Amino acid sequence: MQSPDSVKIAFLGGGNMARALIAGLLRNAVPAHRISVGEPESAARETLERELRVQAGPDNGEAIRGAYLVVLAVKPQQAEEALRASYAALHERGPVLLSIAAGLRIADLRRVCPPGMAVVRAMPNRPALLGAGVTGLYAPPDVAAGQRGLAELVGAAAGRAVWLRAEAEIDVVTALSGSGPAYFFLLAEHMARAAEALGLAPDTAALLAAGTLHGAGLLANEAPDLAAQRAAVTSRGGTTEAALQVLREGGFETLVARAMQAAAARSVELADMLGAALQARRQ
Repeated sequence: MQSPDSVKIAFLGGGNMARALIAGLLRNAVPAHRISVGEPESAARETLERELRVQAGPDNGEAIRGAYLVVLAVKPQQAEEALRASYAALHERGPVLLSIAAGLRIADLRRVCPPGMAVVRAMPNRPALLGAGVTGLYAPPDVAAGQRGLAELVGAAAGRAVWLRAEAEIDVVTALSGSGPAYFFLLAEHMARAAEALGLAPDTAALLAAGTLHGAGLLANEAPDLAAQRAAVTSRGGTTEAALQVLREGGFETLVARAMQAAAARSVELADMLGAALQARRQ
């Protein structure tokens, strides 16, 4: 694989997640002049050029010309239009396409890409905006090791990356790490409200809940044996054990499992809908 400072990487779309990944690439020794962005909104282009010093223009074909890797970072409903407008440039170079467009399956993407193009899917999550993201990646067997390495360079740019065994696991990743931050925020929100009911001032309760969420995340990141981390906080006969017992008796485990199943099922439904919409437009 080429070294990071010699690889040209292009982004189709310059929204929040694209900017987070670009910032991560810059931190990881990819020079700004090796990154280009195709972005239709002039205000977004100005922000990219001012804050990240990367090339940004309205022409997708020009942005990806000469790129080894193209990151599809548009909304799923805009993906077909962006790829069709870039078809000639994609055909000319034959780069790896890394899609972070949620719900678009590789088979659907390949139908609007030049024949034989390597396509990889990625599911980053919102903490990538702070450089603390985790990204699930999937590549079909026909994607070469060097091409996978290029995709991982971007996938790990704003945190960590993990390779998945099957494309269907993207739906589980969506339910776990994609939607997961909202679950933790909801728990912290209700903890703060409960603390208010017990007498704490609202600002104090919110600060303590957010700080606890942050600190627990740092501990888990350092030693990701979650059961061991929980046990380390739980003294026999103590306050934590009393609270955890109430959660267990209230069906906490079952509720979490049901929530994850609902999110994963919705991810499948949305992918089916997007695939059907793409097929309908081609007929």
